[in-house]
Amino acid sequence: MTKLTKTQEFYQNKSIFITGSSGFMGKVLLEKLLYSCSDVKQIIILVRPKRGKSAAQRVQDFSTLAMFKRINNEKPEVMQKIVPVFGDIQKPNCGLSDEHLKKVIEESELVFHMAASLKLEATLKPNIEMNLLGTKHVIDLCKRMPKLMLLMHLSTAFCTSDETGPLLESVYDWRDDPNDLLRCAEWMDEKTMENIQSKLLDPHPNTYTYTKRLAEILVRSYFGEIPVCIVRPSIVSPAFKEPCPGWVDNLNGPVGIMVAGAKGVLRSMLCNGDFKGECIPVDFAINGIIGIAKSVVTMKEKPSEIPVFNVTCHPESKQTWGYILEEGRKMVQKYPFEFGLWLPGGGITLNKKLHQLNVALFHWGPAYLIDFLMFCFGQKRFMYRVQQKISQGLEVLTFFTMREWLFDSKKFQQVFQEMEPDDKKIFYMDTRIITKDIELDYLRDTLLGGRQYCMKEPLSTLPKARIQLRIMKIVDALIKLFLLYRIVRYILSATGLDSTISELIDGLNANQSLTI
Repeated sequence: MTKLTKTQEFYQNKSIFITGSSGFMGKVLLEKLLYSCSDVKQIIILVRPKRGKSAAQRVQDFSTLAMFKRINNEKPEVMQKIVPVFGDIQKPNCGLSDEHLKKVIEESELVFHMAASLKLEATLKPNIEMNLLGTKHVIDLCKRMPKLMLLMHLSTAFCTSDETGPLLESVYDWRDDPNDLLRCAEWMDEKTMENIQSKLLDPHPNTYTYTKRLAEILVRSYFGEIPVCIVRPSIVSPAFKEPCPGWVDNLNGPVGIMVAGAKGVLRSMLCNGDFKGECIPVDFAINGIIGIAKSVVTMKEKPSEIPVFNVTCHPESKQTWGYILEEGRKMVQKYPFEFGLWLPGGGITLNKKLHQLNVALFHWGPAYLIDFLMFCFGQKRFMYRVQQKISQGLEVLTFFTMREWLFDSKKFQQVFQEMEPDDKKIFYMDTRIITKDIELDYLRDTLLGGRQYCMKEPLSTLPKARIQLRIMKIVDALIKLFLLYRIVRYILSATGLDSTISELIDGLNANQSLTI
């Protein structure tokens, strides 16, 4: 029998409760615990009920995902340790039945609160109900757990947008009381809250970062009453290695930009290419979460303040947005997507007026034209909605790409430094292992991950996609030549040079005839 590492020993025979297990990070946490800490007693996952699907069927749904392939191949029996309980964190007692509530309260030892609304464009009330009220309901459950060793609350590294210096690993106060916002959400409807939203949010760019900040303050207020810590990942990117290279199940952040660019629907973006991107691969973040939980619980001296960890990329591993996007553009030429709207292209700019002009000409112009053609042919229009989503996403992303972010992550780095060598191999979290010679491989896997897992385009379609790309390049060149020809003709006509040139040619022809 293989000897367990210190971290594996810590998780041995533990009962773990996870909210948000169906989300991107939640699924990777579930898979990693089952694969690398297979001696856990059980992992209770909170899932919303689906009509006609039993608990066993919900577990089966997980096992069919590509990310669970190595478990299915090597240790399929650990899937039986997943225990789904049906509920909703927006409801009291997380919407659990009496039977499930009893199980969660009496048996849970470690709680990972991963559930959250990541909708950056959402109005205030829905995000308060999910990110703030949902957190309150999870805390209320934890207060009743006799075996609780730790509640880990997942926040975001971008929750304190008003701070100009490095973001420290501590909770920052704010003028609004989270309990006041909870009371407002009880009696105000969504429209009323939307009317006061801009005043409340300032200077936060969106309701997501605002409600996550308030949730941190709420969690801190229970420190001392229950064992709790806060983890703040930065932008979480596709997997570097585990559960499989490039694994991703959403188009948030850089993946969405690369996919939209590869499909030809994104032609312009406000971004300072000299600023460094704050991204961390999901497997590094999840290994950090697993290691942090063990580190906090086994602390010899209990801290006087709530432990907070900034789970961010090591400063030596960061690359500029300009480098990431430029290399991504080159990668798209090697690994194109199918059925793009147009030839991949576009670029980044710091000039807002130029960006707005590009958006009007190359985003909205083609969108209206395509929808008009679809209308003429009696087909369903779709490009307006696509561009609307892209515009909303770009507007939100601008806040992150036009600003330099600095994070103090000494506590997070210390967790890794204090690990034993065997644990460091299994629960790697130091991004410096992504060296210069393999970072382009990771970028390739990121692109192919978005292609396979989000756009559902298997690698077997790459040869066909490359043929399509070559055809699009030829069509693009012909259209540009035609437009150039029309522009030159227009200029010549407007200036009268076309007549002058015609007369000159006629004169030359006449002289040639006389000579003959």
